[in-house]
Amino acid sequence: MNVNTISNDRPENPAYYDSLINETEAAKFLGYTVRALQNWRVRGGGPDFVKVSSRSIRYRRRDLISWAESLLVANTSQFAGS
Repeated sequence: MNVNTISNDRPENPAYYDSLINETEAAKFLGYTVRALQNWRVRGGGPDFVKVSSRSIRYRRRDLISWAESLLVANTSQFAGS
């Protein structure tokens, strides 16, 4: 995961964090592939998402940041694998 993408260039406007972005933008924001997001949606363990319709998925940046922060560990022995 590219943590620098998440921590840098955060606008002060709260709407930035709550606006909906598509899976391509979400994948780029996190530094993962669209396929990884798709797999997490099916298998679980990924960030929360908004299912607008059966073929339209969106993410909030706030949820992407929250998900990434929930995975933070101080050392490898803390990783339990989710």
